[in-house]
Amino acid sequence: MFSITVRDHIMIAHSFRGDVFGPAQKLHGATFIVDACFRRSELDADGIVVDIGAATQELGDVLAALNYRNLDDEPDFAGVNTSTEMLAKVVADRLADRVHAGALGEGARGLEGISVTLHESHVAWAGYERTL
Repeated sequence: MFSITVRDHIMIAHSFRGDVFGPAQKLHGATFIVDACFRRSELDADGIVVDIGAATQELGDVLAALNYRNLDDEPDFAGVNTSTEMLAKVVADRLADRVHAGALGEGARGLEGISVTLHESHVAWAGYERTL
């Protein structure tokens, strides 16, 4: 399986419901380094997985909708704990929507999977992997 990974970051605020979250039940900020990995078993006609510039642009656009936001105030997340795992799925699903819409070019239609990893720190991260 071939892959390329592009990286960006977001800064968000949010809070959690549930005793398991301890002090994180209160409003707090988080900065995530975000890696999006695009995979396919065969390279496209240009000999690439996907255009790195297009992948970088689309990841940036997806993250812009979350960056500098209090996720507690966002209608898409009403009643949901915006855990690192859940946010990884949101980013992966939104990237998948862009692939299917053709935003990464015709060659990207041959992509088979996307995985997204959100790094909370140098010692903790979470991710989500999906097929296309």
